[in-house]
Parts: sequence; C-alpha cells; structure tokens
Amino acid sequence: MKYYIIAGEASGDLHGSNLIKQLKIQDKNADIRCWGGDLMETAGGTLVKHYKERAFMGFAEVIKNLSTILGFIKFCKKDILEFNPDKLIFIDNSGFNLRIAKWAKAENFNTIYYISPQVWASRSGRVKAIKRDIDEMYVILPFVKDFYKKFNYEVNFVGHPLLDAISNRVQISENDFRTKHNLSNKPIIALLPGSRKQEITKLLSVMLKMPAKFNNFQFVIAGAPSQDYEFYKQFITSENVQFVSNKTYDLLSISYAAIVTSGTATLETALFKVPEIVCYKTSWLSYQIGKRLINLKFISLVNLIMDKEVVKELIQDDLTEESLTVELQKIIEGKDRDQMFLDYFDLEKKLGGKGASKKTVELILKNAKI
Repeated sequence: MKYYIIAGEASGDLHGSNLIKQLKIQDKNADIRCWGGDLMETAGGTLVKHYKERAFMGFAEVIKNLSTILGFIKFCKKDILEFNPDKLIFIDNSGFNLRIAKWAKAENFNTIYYISPQVWASRSGRVKAIKRDIDEMYVILPFVKDFYKKFNYEVNFVGHPLLDAISNRVQISENDFRTKHNLSNKPIIALLPGSRKQEITKLLSVMLKMPAKFNNFQFVIAGAPSQDYEFYKQFITSENVQFVSNKTYDLLSISYAAIVTSGTATLETALFKVPEIVCYKTSWLSYQIGKRLINLKFISLVNLIMDKEVVKELIQDDLTEESLTVELQKIIEGKDRDQMFLDYFDLEKKLGGKGASKKTVELILKNAKI
C-alpha cells in the first residue's frame, strides 16, 4: 500500500521513523512519502519537507509566519493528491495536521492519527472535528483513551513508543562517551533547553547560571539536531559547560540530574531514571494566551501521567536563578531525589509496555482488510 505520513518536530520524526520501520516489515510493498526529518528518511520514507522548515513556537510566532504556514498547507494538499495514498497518517503536530485532515476526509482519503493532538489539554471542542475527520486514532498515553471515552469516541491505546526507542538504541560506554566529548570525571547535570531557537534563547541563559553554583558537577548541553553549535555558543560563558549535539539519549544514560524544557524530553529523562527539574518560558503574549486556553494541573508529561507532582515545574516568572538553584539542590541529594526514583518506576508501568509502533501497524493493516 501507499502511505503518506505527516510529522513535525524531532519527537515526531523519531516516532515516525519507528512507524516506517514497522510498515516496511509488515507490508513488504509499502511505498511511503513523508513530512518529517532525517530519521524518517533513513528509515525508508521519501522526505518531502523537513520539520526544520516549520519550527514555529507559540501563538505570536505562528501569527508572524502565517503566510509561510499557509503556503506549506497548500503545497501539502497538492502533493497528497499527486501521490494518492491508501493511508494518510498524521503524527501529533495538530496545528498543521488537523487542517490537512479536514480537507483529506472531504477528499475521501483514509485518515489515521498516531499520537493524538493535545485536545485533552486545551480546546476540547476540537474532538468534534477529530471524530468527523479521523477514521482511526492511536494514542500513546493511558489517560487520553479515558478522555476520548467521555466524547463517545473509541480510540486505541498502543503504549508509548519511547519505551522502544530507548531500549533499542545503540549503547555507548560511559568512559567512551566522556572521552569522545572531552568530559571530566565529575557527575553530569544535563541541560535540555529544547529544539526551537525561541525556547532555547528563553531558557538556556537561566540554566547556565547553575555551573558557577555547582562546581562539583559537569554541566552538558544536549544540542538539538535542528540547531548548530554556533547558535548555542553565544550563551556559553563558563568553562564548566560542554556541548554535545544530537546525543541526548547517550547523555541521559550517564547523567546524575537534568534541567529540562517542557515537552517529550521530560518523559525521556524520567524513563532514563534521571532526577529532573522541568522548565518552561515563552513570550509574554504566548504565555498569556496559553494559560487561558490550557486547563491542566501540570505541564510535564511525567506529572500528567502520574496525576501528581513527581517533578518540579518552574513556569514563566517562577523560573529564576534563585528558584532553579533551590530545586536543583533538592534533586542532587536527599528525600526528593529518592522519591523521584520510586515514582519513575510506577510511571513506566503506566505506559503499557513496549511495541507501540508494532501494535499500531498491526491494527492499521487489520483494519485495512475489514
């Protein structure tokens, strides 16, 4: 069959690549065209547009680049029509994908969503459009299935693909990693400031206040594949800071603690059993709009899944040099650190086991035969 997959951001590229691998295994005749990144292309998809071209963060940034975004939507529709896929698969990236889905359903394409839009976080009224425009929905968070039940929409919980991504990675020894990246023998505190320039700019300057206060630790910035070192270099002023590009999993596997930007990375850090602080900061306008739309107790996936505060969240004005210092000290030693480890093990149990991509493709192919 012919598959057209649309993903955005580094996490969508990762999950999309694993989905493509399973499609290639379970459908020997799979012909796959995609919007995503390097990982999806390497897995066997024909890459149409890279997610780097569409990395806009926050309401203000989207409005500023609206004409560019509309151009992408127009091009995407044209490309889908020319390819004429049997299955059109959307991965997260709701702002773009839900617009394409509405059009695609009207054009009688078979529509599939893998990793639900965050309608459980804000604007739940979008569920009506999802029920209308999406034929099959596959969710990776247990509470999302329960959320959709309230709207009489049956979806499939397939487990979280991060469990597979982490367990299947090629591992490197700690000694080799430290040697390769010129790291000291001090315990490592990983800094994960996000993948978009806007969020990195907002967050990294605060994170980099910590090395001077915690001299017994080696601080290492996890560089995103979407950004070059030249961009990060402007923020680095301490000799106690190193930079590692596109090796986040290797870095987390040997880290003692982490400071992490809200997003998928918070869950990845927890699955590596690394105590963490979650940070979030955006433009004043984006934050003011967002806090009026989002009706959640927490912003991190770790806390949302566990339905309690497992990791500390420092949001907007609460993210200061002083508050970050206090919270980092708490997870370096003491009862907060010990409790976090216990909660992390419970978190992993809630995620439903490995094989999310495999289960999803099996269901897609099964439904294709009905």
